[in-house]
Amino acid sequence: MNIFPMQKSFTFLTAVTAGLALVALTSVAAKADNKPAIEVITHAGAGGGTDVNSRMMMLRSRRTLKQDMVVVNKRGGGGALAMNYFMTRPADGNTIMTFTVGHAITMGKGKTKLKVEDMSPIARGTNDPQILMVNCKTSPYKTPEDFVAGMKNGDKLKFGGTQTGTIDHITVFLWAKRLGVPMPTYIPFKGGGELATQLVAGSVDVGTLNLSEAAAPVEAGDICPLVILANAGMAPIPKAKTAKSMGIDLVLSTTRGFVTHAGVDPARRDALEKGLMKAMKHSLYQAYLKNSGLDETSPLASGAWGEQIKSMVGEFGPALEEMGLK
Repeated sequence: MNIFPMQKSFTFLTAVTAGLALVALTSVAAKADNKPAIEVITHAGAGGGTDVNSRMMMLRSRRTLKQDMVVVNKRGGGGALAMNYFMTRPADGNTIMTFTVGHAITMGKGKTKLKVEDMSPIARGTNDPQILMVNCKTSPYKTPEDFVAGMKNGDKLKFGGTQTGTIDHITVFLWAKRLGVPMPTYIPFKGGGELATQLVAGSVDVGTLNLSEAAAPVEAGDICPLVILANAGMAPIPKAKTAKSMGIDLVLSTTRGFVTHAGVDPARRDALEKGLMKAMKHSLYQAYLKNSGLDETSPLASGAWGEQIKSMVGEFGPALEEMGLK
C-alpha cells in the first residue's frame, strides 16, 4: 500500500509552488486598497521548510485578506533573531510570525525575551506527530504494548533522533520520564532520512521520526511505527497506537503555525485568522499538505493552536533544564 500516493512529486511541487509564491510576491495583491503589506517573519532561509510553508499559506491568504504579504527572513539562533525582530514591530496587525517547535525550544532555553503572553495565535499550518518506530525484522517488539513493557522492565535501548537539544531529543527524554525509567542512550543524526536508514541498518533500536520522514521504509515493511505521540491515531499506520490510548500522557509534534502580537485589535486578529484558515482550506494548500505526508487536520484555529504553543513552551523549559541544555 502506498501511504503517500503523491510523495514522489513533492520536490517538484515544492519547487513550482515556491516559485509561484516568489513571483506573486513581486506585485501588489489585487484589491489591496492601498493597505500596507503584511510582513511574514520566518527564521528559515529561502527554500527551507518553514519558508516554503509560509509562502504556501500566503498564496491564497493574499487574496482572502485582500492585502499584499512579503516574507522577511531572519535567520539565526534557532528562531531567536526572528522572535527578537518580531518584538520590534508595531502591534498593528500587519506582522505575522511563523512559529515552530524550534521557536518553542528556543523560548524554553531562555534565548529570547519573547514570552507566550506577547503573542496572539492565529492558526496552525502543519502538524507532524512524533512517532516511535522500530526495525520490523530485528526488533523483539511487535506491538506497542511489547515496547512499553520492555522499557518498563529495564531493556537497554539505543534511541536515534536528529541532533541534540531538538524535539527528537526532548521526545526521548520525556518518553522515558513518563514511563519512570532512566534516559536511554540517545544517538543524534544529521536528519530524518539518515536516521531512518540507520534504523533499518540496526545502528539504533528505536527511531524518533515523523511519518513523512520514514515513508519509504514504512511502506516497504522495514520500519514499523509503534507509538504515536498525538491525540488521535493515523490512518496510514493503523497498528500504531497513541501514547494516550495506553495511559501515557504525552503529545508532541513537529509543527508550524502563525502568530501576531498580543496587543493587536481583536477584530483585526479575527480577520487574520479567518483569512488564513480559508486560504489553508484551498486545494493548493491541501495538495501541499498531502505531498508533505500530512492531511487536512494540520490547519487548526487559534484556540487549540494557542493551547499547543503554551503546552510546548511549558513542557520544554523544565525538560531542557533537567537535560542540562537550558
